[in-house]
Amino acid sequence: MPFRVQCLHPFFHVMASINQNPPANTLPDFRNLGVMLSIFVFVTTATMIAEALRHDSLAAWLGASAAAIAFVLPVLIISLLILGIGTAWLRRIDFRLAVLCVVIVELLVVTALVQFVWLLLPEANGFSMLLRYWLFTATLTLALIAYFDLRNRALSPALTEARLQALQARIRPHFLFNSLNAVLSLMRAEPRRAETALEDLSELFRVLMADNRKLIPLQRELELCRQYLEIESLRLEDRLNVEWRIDELPEDAMVPPLILQPLLENAVYHGIEPSAQPGTITIDVHRKGDRLEMVLSNPVPQSSRQQSGNKMALANIRERLQLHFDAEATLSTKSDGARFEVRIILPCVKAV
Repeated sequence: MPFRVQCLHPFFHVMASINQNPPANTLPDFRNLGVMLSIFVFVTTATMIAEALRHDSLAAWLGASAAAIAFVLPVLIISLLILGIGTAWLRRIDFRLAVLCVVIVELLVVTALVQFVWLLLPEANGFSMLLRYWLFTATLTLALIAYFDLRNRALSPALTEARLQALQARIRPHFLFNSLNAVLSLMRAEPRRAETALEDLSELFRVLMADNRKLIPLQRELELCRQYLEIESLRLEDRLNVEWRIDELPEDAMVPPLILQPLLENAVYHGIEPSAQPGTITIDVHRKGDRLEMVLSNPVPQSSRQQSGNKMALANIRERLQLHFDAEATLSTKSDGARFEVRIILPCVKAV
């Protein structure tokens, strides 16, 4: 009985904490190339629209837009350099304070550049112009932060119901049923192995039910994968073979949680279970320059099942990669008829 209570404790701990998670600081990572590109496009477009409202003729609008963009681009470049340096600190502090800091930085940069223009062109001196620039800058800054915040909330399942629905989609009933049956068959003959399997199962559920919005060490994700495969090997036995290629593993790399485990689950479900013959799942994780590459492949049986669950897992992982890394991460798949491969490439982020 004490062991059973100990194994179930993580479930109650996570369920009790689901509704107690504070709102996350959703300020964007200003070092991210995708974020930079989005900001450049947004600000440039807004500048051209603002100039279009002030000029009637096409020629006047194009000339005014070119002049305005020539001023806006240095502001953007200097601002992104400053905010990129301070991104780690800004994302740790309170969200409202971080927003205030970003707005202040933008206003200071605009003020400095306006003062520089006044030195070159004294006739352009005018406090009303500075006020217009301040208003335009503050409005665009707050609009961009609101956009990234809404985008973060749209991609991140923050509500309890959404997380529980995701959990139900992630854990297939047949997996839990078969795992418990496999453990029961070991209770008398190999009690220690059965106990380890229950601990692995408990840890897997604990991670799946947690609020997984922050990056975790790559080693922790691989350990979770090992625990999952140990559970599956209880019933699949010699039919499940795993080849690990992690000799070039960057030990300090950080990745989104549950980035590989769902792919392994689908590899087992679609690649190993349908076949009576043994099959090998290959897991290759290595660093290539400043990128982290993860490649997972599994056999494709001739009588392959429907891939709806596989597509759902791939779509979920794509969304989470976009949430964490924007355009800097990619997920691609390919199949040659004999094996199915998933390749994930993402920035090699180190622990702060």
